[in-house]
Amino acid sequence: MNRAYFSDTIEFFVKINPSELLGKLVQKSDFALEQTQRDAWVEEIRILQKVLKPYKGSIYFEYSIPRMGKRIDVVVITGSTIFILEFKVGEKEFLSYAIDQVWDYALDLKNFHETSHEHFIAPILIATKAENTILEVSMTSHNDKIFCPIKCNSEMLGQVIIEVLKFSEGNTIDPIQWESGRYQPTPTIIEAAMALYNGHSVNEISRSDASAINLSMTSDTISKIIKISKEKSQKSICFVTGVPGAGKTLVGLNTATKHFDKNNELYSVFLSGNGPLVAILREALARDKVRHEKKRGNKIKKSEIMSDVKMFIQNVHNFRDECIIDNINPPIEHVAIFDEAQRAWDLQQTANFMHRKKKISNFNKSEPEFLISCLDRHPDWAVIVCLVGGGQEINTGEAGISEWIKSLYRSYPNWRIYVSSRLSDSEYGGENDLEIIKNNSNVVNKDELHLSVSMRSFRSEYVSLFVKQLLDLKPDEARITLSNIEHKYPIVITRDLSKAKEWLKKQARGSERYGIIVSSQAERLKPLAIDVKTPVDPIHWFLDGKDDVRSSYYLEDVVTEFQVQGLEIDWACVNWDADFRYSEKGWEHFSFIGNRWNHIRKPERQVYLKNAYRVLLTRARQGMVIVVPSGSCEDVTRMPNFYNETYNYLLKIGIKEI
Repeated sequence: MNRAYFSDTIEFFVKINPSELLGKLVQKSDFALEQTQRDAWVEEIRILQKVLKPYKGSIYFEYSIPRMGKRIDVVVITGSTIFILEFKVGEKEFLSYAIDQVWDYALDLKNFHETSHEHFIAPILIATKAENTILEVSMTSHNDKIFCPIKCNSEMLGQVIIEVLKFSEGNTIDPIQWESGRYQPTPTIIEAAMALYNGHSVNEISRSDASAINLSMTSDTISKIIKISKEKSQKSICFVTGVPGAGKTLVGLNTATKHFDKNNELYSVFLSGNGPLVAILREALARDKVRHEKKRGNKIKKSEIMSDVKMFIQNVHNFRDECIIDNINPPIEHVAIFDEAQRAWDLQQTANFMHRKKKISNFNKSEPEFLISCLDRHPDWAVIVCLVGGGQEINTGEAGISEWIKSLYRSYPNWRIYVSSRLSDSEYGGENDLEIIKNNSNVVNKDELHLSVSMRSFRSEYVSLFVKQLLDLKPDEARITLSNIEHKYPIVITRDLSKAKEWLKKQARGSERYGIIVSSQAERLKPLAIDVKTPVDPIHWFLDGKDDVRSSYYLEDVVTEFQVQGLEIDWACVNWDADFRYSEKGWEHFSFIGNRWNHIRKPERQVYLKNAYRVLLTRARQGMVIVVPSGSCEDVTRMPNFYNETYNYLLKIGIKEI
């Protein structure tokens, strides 16, 4: 695949007529071009034809980075180095956003482009009108052959290339081999949603290595089930299981985007009860669409786009309420994808809500049973896709997967049920209920419906396993798993929040997102300036940049398991309070009421708290720092013994102290 508007050898490039090359670039462009872009290309060609005369290798103009939906101005491969050149024609200053931009390009190639992994990469920001500065050429502290972004003007570019090549002596890169390398991205769920919404396939935006190949297999299996259900006028339900970060939401979004057309009888909807996730994805899609339309020269308001986005991604409670208002007709959608289906409400929680909020006193269905009944109104066919996370129930009244199974057995025996053998695993909570229906002729086993490998952390697939072993009090197993991942995925621990913040800032490069996450029960972190009761807008926290005090980057506002579930950041600081304490007897569970800690006695609430920490500890894509405070002998709510055993347990399993 040719990712560039123009690519050829350097020898050919330095001889080509600039007007001819400009014509090639203009012809390839997807957008209406302004004169400023044409002028920028002319200046880039002029500078590079002069600077690159002594070199051999290859050059690529407007090189595509599909995960980011952007293009690198110029990639030059010469010697043993890949040069990433970002031009700011006419600029006199090196703006921080531009430095992050060139960082991001370099990191994207290093992390996700197969034949760039082992090579030196030099990101260079060229502000053509900047004054001459002292040349700074150095490698990053991450030991991954990426140079720190180099800033120069057009006159200094030649010297920069000379200095970089002195640093990066090694085997000469074969451009043909480099070009043949596969691009294997692992996007965040926000990036994935934007790419899918813009017409990319799940294959384009996901890894294609053998360990993650079942992502495509799962998507294809669901598509086949939808097709068969329509052709045979059947009603079907699929349970998609997977470890945290395996791509369940990505599979659901992929299914929804395939059929996002009201005129298509396969019209589908992506539903989630996770309010922050819905709000963030909607905002991200709307912002991205506005950005794309502006590039095309179209003026459009975000509010106009948001109406379509809201049809694509809906809050499950709004969907439910519409079906209550119209309790006869089926919804427009024949296909409904329920994200985090295990978090749907049980009968008591649903009935209480209906009585309290909707003034319906005789409501007698759990949320799963009612949602199935809505799709069952279709006279011909319907498909429900339940995306099921293990150990993800974190709130009162969340029924788990068993209520879906019971509802099907009790009220909808004619629905075809597609499951993987892994749905019977204890972590999904359906092991006992599957016994009820195992002899049902409508149950079909499809192991392709299980996603076994986490894709959240592209650096290590075994983070979720390590967290499970840690929480299940299996220190010996956790220690072994940690030793296998720590070289790719750093996990460190400290008792000093300021040290943790500095660690985060040093690890993150470019626009890699970092932030502080805590348990919603962590009410005695106030002395550390962390107040879980302070309202936080997750849209600003997850989407806004380093110049916005409401963003995660400022390390002031914190989010809890309720706001971060289903989402991820690159580097996380997990603050561990005295609500969840290690002891020789096992985990002890507390909630802070009034002015003291109280034991949590109910088993289901203990599970919710444990799962809250499971969510927190599996949010980071690249690494995390855990802060366990020292406590204070002067504060009876923060006594050192509330924290010390937890800290020592985490040290015991091998987490390194900073």
